[in-house]
Amino acid sequence: MDFKDLIYQIAESIEKHKDKMPTEAATKMALVIPFIKALGYDVYNPSEVLPEMTCDIGMKKGEKVDYAILLNGVPIILIECKHWAINLTLHDNQLIRYFNVSKAKFGVLTNGIIYRFYTDLEEPNIMDKKPFLEINLLDIKDYQIEELKKFHKSYFDIDTILNSASELKYTSELKKLIEKEFNNPQPEFVKYFAKQIYKNSIWSHILDMFTELTKKSLQDYINDRITERIKSALENKKPKEEQPIVKNLPEGVVDISECGTIITTQEHIDGFNIVRRILEKEVDASRIIYTNYKTVFVVSIDKSWKWICRFYFKKYKYIAFPIDGKEKRFEIKTLDDISNFSDKLFAAMNRKQIQ
Repeated sequence: MDFKDLIYQIAESIEKHKDKMPTEAATKMALVIPFIKALGYDVYNPSEVLPEMTCDIGMKKGEKVDYAILLNGVPIILIECKHWAINLTLHDNQLIRYFNVSKAKFGVLTNGIIYRFYTDLEEPNIMDKKPFLEINLLDIKDYQIEELKKFHKSYFDIDTILNSASELKYTSELKKLIEKEFNNPQPEFVKYFAKQIYKNSIWSHILDMFTELTKKSLQDYINDRITERIKSALENKKPKEEQPIVKNLPEGVVDISECGTIITTQEHIDGFNIVRRILEKEVDASRIIYTNYKTVFVVSIDKSWKWICRFYFKKYKYIAFPIDGKEKRFEIKTLDDISNFSDKLFAAMNRKQIQ
């Protein structure tokens, strides 16, 4: 089953069964365990998913985190669980203590519905007070599923997650501030706009007037944008001749994402075609796909998370393979060197086909 479908399946289970879970233990068994399994981890293997891992804190012995996901015997993700009806706010102190005395790079606080992901962006080895990613399985967005997929066992890479964690954290905080200003604009926010269209002094009664006008203008702007999107969606449903999209791209670049942060180069495409030509000896070439991210170009079979190899094309070129549950990189001088790794490509493809 596709990863996205697995997540939606868990969401459906929440809707059906949450009212039948009177305890935290029931929440763990019915909601959290399926979530960990969806991420590709073997919940029945204590060397991979360890329940009640000891996290002694100073003189306080016997402290235990609900679940620890391990890699080569070392915890990489700590998961602290609460009952599904518990509000997670003010319940992160326990996870902070566990995180700060462990070697884990990521902490997760959850009630089986809300999942908050933490790391140590602000101070090394000290868990941040605010999560860099928060998802609600009953209201999950597609982009959140893509971020969540990075924690899948088959795709897990600390550097890749950390590269996006900082952006996610600050984007989330900015969204909250923008929402706050839209609903209740602060005087400084109102004055910023008022001063650009009102030349006289802004006394309190003028500020009150512009506060209401600002709120109305923001709401009107949002409504206009929604109307435009609906109109555009309806227009796109009408049959029409497809017009090629022409982009002015720098030399050597074949595509740039709308946000401008994901750049696909001709080198990426050439490397992908070399991999596909090698593998099509044993598999239909149409099953070999690629996904480009901000920091890594991924070649997969059938699904984006079933990765076969990764390209890192910056100052130096590297090709990486999943070997013994970890990513292992090899430097290449030219794209032709990819052919030297045929055995590793076939080995990775065969492993992914049986997962």
